[in-house]
Amino acid sequence: MGRPVVHWELWSQDPEKVSDFYKTVFDWQISHMPEMNYHLVQTGGEGGINGGIMKPQKGPWPSNLTLYIDVDDLDAYAKKITDAGGKVVVDKMDVPGVGQFCLFEDPDGRVLGMWKQLKSA
Repeated sequence: MGRPVVHWELWSQDPEKVSDFYKTVFDWQISHMPEMNYHLVQTGGEGGINGGIMKPQKGPWPSNLTLYIDVDDLDAYAKKITDAGGKVVVDKMDVPGVGQFCLFEDPDGRVLGMWKQLKSA
């Protein structure tokens, strides 16, 4: 079974301005989470994927948009990526109380993310 895309992020030097743009144009519901310096995006509709808008804190990160693929083991998939000719560009990081992610580059230089959701108790 394949691994689904579960989240996307826009990386911006001005997240407020970009958030206002998408609210105005597409009527997305965007809530600011100041404790994480993150804007959580609810796109609405059926079958859509929600995401976020943020200013990278380390970097610069290597693009302005990424998709996150759901995985059950970040370390195992990082090894698969390097074995297949890709490379990890941002090591595994915790999102407290939510999960973990890392970023990788495919052989063509595209940067994507992997996401591991914390298991519910």
